[in-house]
Amino acid sequence: MSDPQTTGHLLARLPGDCCAKGCIHKGNPRGTYETVAGVETYVVQPPAGSSNGHIVLYFADIFGLYTNGLLVMDSFADAGYLVLGLDYFNGDPIWKHKPPVESGKGHSYDFRDWIEPNFDFHGWLNKHIAFADEAVPRWTAAVKEIYGQADTKYACVGYCFGAPYVCDLLARDVVSAGAVAHPASLSDHHFANIKRPLFLSCAQVDYTFPQDSRRKALDILSEGKKTWELQLFTNVEHGFALRSDLDDPYQRYVKDASFRGIVHWFDTWLSQ
Repeated sequence: MSDPQTTGHLLARLPGDCCAKGCIHKGNPRGTYETVAGVETYVVQPPAGSSNGHIVLYFADIFGLYTNGLLVMDSFADAGYLVLGLDYFNGDPIWKHKPPVESGKGHSYDFRDWIEPNFDFHGWLNKHIAFADEAVPRWTAAVKEIYGQADTKYACVGYCFGAPYVCDLLARDVVSAGAVAHPASLSDHHFANIKRPLFLSCAQVDYTFPQDSRRKALDILSEGKKTWELQLFTNVEHGFALRSDLDDPYQRYVKDASFRGIVHWFDTWLSQ
């Protein structure tokens, strides 16, 4: 993730308060942990007999490899993909700085309610951006070497913090397709440089990726004759694709619709 504040006009802001709000989901992730290129990695295989032979690279939000994200990775595996997600927070996701207390409907939490009073969020963020910038390229290369075959195709998905790494891979022609949901830390060059199809799953009102920035991003994609699709939801906030309140029927629908849209996008482009 080259620094979007110094390499171009910032369209999707850096992660902030809105990136640490939402609900913790319940479930039992079925994947395993392996070390890939020196980085702890969650690996989940598709069910027996259902593999399509392709791989999804998963780039997490600031909560890292936690239950919500692991369950989403399991769902991509259920759709036929081998899925791998790296811990570019090195065991130091945001929730480690005082775990959220389960309370209220859907066990909702808010960054401002539970984070340590003197926590240096920007210092924490910059440290992990620096590590992720260095780790993602070598990790991706190692995944392809260890898990890929001659006919394997790759897709990548990034939530919030993970969005720039999707665009970087699309710009390097490493994957066949990519998707981002409620993205953060994106500049104009991220959209201008992509070479492969990009799917955007967004909230109509999102402080991190507001309407004016979203329109500018779409203008850049259109002017560059890129291949893209926008999925836009009303009445949900940043984080809807991972941290929706599943007790709320509409929020559950939006989370599921985002996932289904991304899977269909991958299925379409990786089948060509």
